Parts: sequence; structure tokens; C-alpha cells
Amino acid sequence: MPINTNPWNRLRYTLWAPFYDAVGGLFDAWRQESIRRLDLRPRERVLLVGAGTGGDLPFFPAGCRLLATDLTPAMLRRARPRLRDGMHLALMDGHELGVRTGAFDAVVLHLILAVLPDPRRCLREAARALRPGGRIAVFDKFAPSRKPPLALRAVNVAANALFTDVTRYLPDIVEGSGAPLVVERDEAALLGGLFRYVRLRKVE
Repeated sequence: MPINTNPWNRLRYTLWAPFYDAVGGLFDAWRQESIRRLDLRPRERVLLVGAGTGGDLPFFPAGCRLLATDLTPAMLRRARPRLRDGMHLALMDGHELGVRTGAFDAVVLHLILAVLPDPRRCLREAARALRPGGRIAVFDKFAPSRKPPLALRAVNVAANALFTDVTRYLPDIVEGSGAPLVVERDEAALLGGLFRYVRLRKVE
């Protein structure tokens, strides 16, 4: 039986919720830069999948219309005080987003593709929610190849149970999603490129 399931993620992130800002806050500068690279314009509609405690919310420019989602009610309760005008929260599974097709100009996936049981399905759903020509910002950790180094696989035994997978390979996720997406940027962010900035665009 796989350890990475939605029930397990809901449980472990419920337990992590009171402490999540102490860890997630370490990535604030990189989250902010990822959002900056989206070049969001006033009145654009943005979907944030896996919002957690809302650490990303302060970095969105005023004037954009934002829907922030998460699987875990305990996380969303902590995100609520960070809401500003035009921002809304919703309890949703990233594998099956309850939003209209083509409803958003941009989607933000920060530290979520390495957490969800099926990152390909999540990316496919993100693309479905996106209008043609819309873009996706990804900030996450990805292995350098389909066969990660032994040290990374060893670390992943504990990391995948407690927090996140550190052995996922971005090209496999993008190609395996079957979504009409092109990679516009894929750049190292920190830890020697383990964490990356990625920008995808939905083909028009």
C-alpha cells in the first residue's frame, strides 16, 4: 500500500499546521520571486493550489483575483487572516479541482507537485483550469534525472513519509500529464538546483 495518499496528507499536514509557518517561511524569498516571474497584471484571475497556511498570499500584487485552495482544513484556517480584498479560500483536492475549465489566467503550484500522490493529474487539472495562453508558476524540488542519485533516494525514505518526495523528475510530470503545456523556463533556485523555478504556458 502506498504511503502517499490523500488521507495521509490530510493527517500529516493537520499535525504540521501549527508549525508549518516556521518551516515554510524559510522559502519566502523564493516563493515571492516565483510569483514575480509570473508578471501578474491587475484583474487577472489566479488559482493557488496547495495554499497551506497562506504563506504566498502577501506576495500577490494588489488587484489580482485569487482563489487559494488546500486539501487540509487546518491549513486553511491559518491562511484566513492573510486574506486581502479579492482573495478567497476553498477546500479542494488538487487532483480534482472544483473550478470551471479555462477560468484562470495563471496558476501557482508552490511545493505541491512533490507532495501530492499524483503530480501528473494535478498538473493536468491546473492546465484544465487555465485559459489558452495562460501560465503556471512552479517552485518545487525535482531530481536531476529519472534515476536520482543514491543519496537522494536514501533521504527520500524519510522525507516522503514525513513531508515531501525529493525524487520526482519534472519532464516525466509534464509529459505524463498529457496537458497542452510547454516549458518556458526551468531555472535553478536553491540547493544546487534541487529546488527550481519553472514557468509553463498552455498552448493556445
